[in-house]
Amino acid sequence: MEPGAEGAEPEALLATGREAAAVAAAAAALAGSPAAAAAAAEGGGGGGAAAAAAAAPSAEDMGERGQGAGAVGPPTHQPRRRAAGGPGPRQQPPSPEPNLRSARQGAGDGAGPPDGRADFRCHKLQDSLLSSASGYSNYRGILNWCVVMLVLSNARLFLENLIKYGILVDPIQVISLFLKDPYSWPSLCLVIGSNVFILAALHIEKRLAVGALSERSGTVLHTLNLLTILCFPAWVVLAVTSITPVGAVLALGIHTILFLKLFSFKDVNRWCREKRQAKAVRTRSGSGPQKANGDVASSGVSYPANLNCKDMYYFVFAPTLCYELNFPRSPRIRKRFLLRRLFEMLFFLQLMVGLIQQWMVPTIQNSMKTFRDMDYSRIIERLLKLAVPNHLIWLLFFYWFFHSTLNVMAEILQFGDREFYRDWWNSESVTYFWQNWNIPVHKWCLRHFYKPMIKWGVGKWTAQVAVFLVSAFFHEYLVSVPLKMFRPWAFMGMAAQIPLAWFVGRFLRGNYGNAAVWISLMIGQPVAVLMYVHDYYVLNYEGSQ
Repeated sequence: MEPGAEGAEPEALLATGREAAAVAAAAAALAGSPAAAAAAAEGGGGGGAAAAAAAAPSAEDMGERGQGAGAVGPPTHQPRRRAAGGPGPRQQPPSPEPNLRSARQGAGDGAGPPDGRADFRCHKLQDSLLSSASGYSNYRGILNWCVVMLVLSNARLFLENLIKYGILVDPIQVISLFLKDPYSWPSLCLVIGSNVFILAALHIEKRLAVGALSERSGTVLHTLNLLTILCFPAWVVLAVTSITPVGAVLALGIHTILFLKLFSFKDVNRWCREKRQAKAVRTRSGSGPQKANGDVASSGVSYPANLNCKDMYYFVFAPTLCYELNFPRSPRIRKRFLLRRLFEMLFFLQLMVGLIQQWMVPTIQNSMKTFRDMDYSRIIERLLKLAVPNHLIWLLFFYWFFHSTLNVMAEILQFGDREFYRDWWNSESVTYFWQNWNIPVHKWCLRHFYKPMIKWGVGKWTAQVAVFLVSAFFHEYLVSVPLKMFRPWAFMGMAAQIPLAWFVGRFLRGNYGNAAVWISLMIGQPVAVLMYVHDYYVLNYEGSQ
């Protein structure tokens, strides 16, 4: 040993101890242990060792927190030793409750508890989303996908049609659909002449109200008036050669609506007379105590004050088929709402005409030879090809008429009852569809046809069949007469709804029933209408091809 080495060694050791204390203090500061930082501030080898010992639990605690929060593997635990160089402050171990709680919450996600018991579970008992047992119902993305696919597929058909035929849309040609001879306007004359039937019904009711006619005579006159409403325009359409099919459909449709309105007008006024007679009988019999102030006057119109031209023509133009003495009225006319509906009327009318000219007419013309040759496989292919644009036009017509047109009429007249349709697109049965897609007709059938038959003792099933048959008659009337050819396709299509309604209601439920309703709409009655149109083209235009 060299001289002076014994004195230098303690100084080196002291310096080394101070350096260790500084390192320990830095580690303690990083670990966040105030006890270790205090011990490191004392300096020396003992203080440094104590600081290192005090800093160890804090670093271990940090490791446990990190592993308990999101580590995948099990936590590593180091045995805790006391430093040999000095007592140092005693560090309390952290409470395991928060880590145990997080371990329980993340047990299914692969987190492990900090107490050494490894838990690698990442699965739980659950069903696939597309399984019915999962209870999942948010299919908005799939609905958007269906819409995108529908748009893309129809865009392809549209481009194919444009490439093959060019632009066939001609707004001027629409005029020829209503007028064959510019000096002959038979359809408009029929519409104007319908006022005769309106005034005749009003005059008959006025005579009945004052007792100038008996109930039997009034019933006979009303029956003749209603039959004339249906028969006279049909005779004119069949006899006049200058009337066009579209003009004839418009005229006959207005007369059919007028027939249903006047039928309801007749029934409601008869019910009012029966009520008045029953009230008069009770008054003459003197039953019950009489009030000192008499009866309270109602704020609305009462019978027979409703029998005037103003109330009569309000009902004629109102978007309803069921007559009432006092209709619900809206407080004001909403101008913005009215303008939006008017714009929709014009836009969708032009769109329907364009689709008919561009899409349906060429397809019908190309299918003439197939129908003439009776190639059944090609006939089915053509019918399915025609069913797609026909169904699209039918949907556009529904929105144009039941939403835009009827709301325009209701807004102008301040008619309050705007329930023209319900959610027929969610129909799970054929019966539900026919009860909800055309509410004005449904209310009329229920009020003036179905319920009276039930009161007469007719069974419910028989009454429902009778309603379908009456509807089938009017469908046939509005198709065969304007086309001047009698084919039973429309009647058979409506009559076929009776067994179809029974089958769907009996064997199909939920989404399967809804799919059956949509299929019947796309390939049922629209196909029958297309067969009429095809036969009309064959009979009238085959020789010119």
